[in-house]
Amino acid sequence: MDQPPHLQPRPQRHPESEPDSEPKSESEREPECLPRPEPLPLEGLVVVAVEQAVAAPFATRQLADLGARVIKVERIDGGDFARGYDTAAGGLASHFVWCNRGKESIALDLKDPRGLDVVRRLIAGADVFVQNLAQGAAARLGLDAATLCAAHPRLVAVDVSGYGAGGPYADKRAYDMLVQCEAGLVSVTGTPGQPVKAGIPAADIAAGMYAFSGVLAALVRRGTTGRGGPVEVSMLESLAEWMGHPLHHTMHGGVPPRRTGLAHAVIAPYDAYPTADGGRVLLSVQNDREWRRLAEQVLGRPELGTDPTYATNAARVAHRLDTDALVAEALGALGADEAVARLEGAGIACARLRDLTEVAEHPQLAARGRWREVGTPVGPLRALLPPITLPGGTGAQMGDVPALGEHTEAVLRAVGMTDEEIAVLRRDGVTA
Repeated sequence: MDQPPHLQPRPQRHPESEPDSEPKSESEREPECLPRPEPLPLEGLVVVAVEQAVAAPFATRQLADLGARVIKVERIDGGDFARGYDTAAGGLASHFVWCNRGKESIALDLKDPRGLDVVRRLIAGADVFVQNLAQGAAARLGLDAATLCAAHPRLVAVDVSGYGAGGPYADKRAYDMLVQCEAGLVSVTGTPGQPVKAGIPAADIAAGMYAFSGVLAALVRRGTTGRGGPVEVSMLESLAEWMGHPLHHTMHGGVPPRRTGLAHAVIAPYDAYPTADGGRVLLSVQNDREWRRLAEQVLGRPELGTDPTYATNAARVAHRLDTDALVAEALGALGADEAVARLEGAGIACARLRDLTEVAEHPQLAARGRWREVGTPVGPLRALLPPITLPGGTGAQMGDVPALGEHTEAVLRAVGMTDEEIAVLRRDGVTA
């Protein structure tokens, strides 16, 4: 889409293509045959988002990381309510820092026609529009995907909702934990006596990732047909898809998988076991050959490899308590590092059970250089590179986390408003 001047993307800085202030000496010049990095795949695209909480902001953050310009429209009275979830990230909300880097924030009252007019101007020059307002709110404002795509055929417009636009649940409030319950995730997570929610907002993340991939698919279609079109994603349908294994196990096998804590419901041994130094090591035996190696090289009991009580996975699951006791006894005599070394030497898949402090210092993430710093209103904060790596291309665009309304004035000027008009909007509380 050819953006009008006010929505053309911010220029990207590519040091390798910018002239130096002084010419380099012959020895300092890079060989001309070296290929230049490919630009980020979404560079040049403009995204407008009326978004809040996690699902839609997580989707648009992926777009920003890949080079898109994302203009985030927030409420004037506090902005995206995820800004107020906590103050754990140096005084900022951890959810907001995670989901909103690399965006421009503009604060508008969309109930005022003047505020809504600004959004319409932005959409007219955008490639993508994303919203996850309460059910029906976007349609009342004329910001639903169907309406916008009818007016702007090249636009990709995304409606993210809790339960979808139709059906008996369409108007129900949909927060992550509620959808985890409705989708059955809670029913298969936890211990035999206690179901628990997932420790991350799984429904929000699922919907966000399907919104992200839906945008990419629609952009590919636009590249071949010239038309964008609506994209619909619901949290329930996204998480229900992720429930594929236990759902098919139940529908076709007649029995839902049991909740088994950290243990696997149908494989043994597959659990975490305490070590002598207070750690915990999880191991997974996937077949009977691996069990025989475990018995010989780790348990020190080679006869267990062919003992009918343990020789097959079905037998080990039937005698899970005895199987786990044997493994726990062996690992309980070892430190965590020694246990991992012994298991890996035997070709047994294993992992340390790490807390989040340990994850933040994970040797694999450090060795692969996955950490960066991003700017925020309270100073630089550590953040992980996005998991999509494009070798040979420009690195991910990990921009700053915006303050509420930080870019309002610049965006209003860019859509053609004068200082006097902006002052009136501020005076009237239409913008902040």
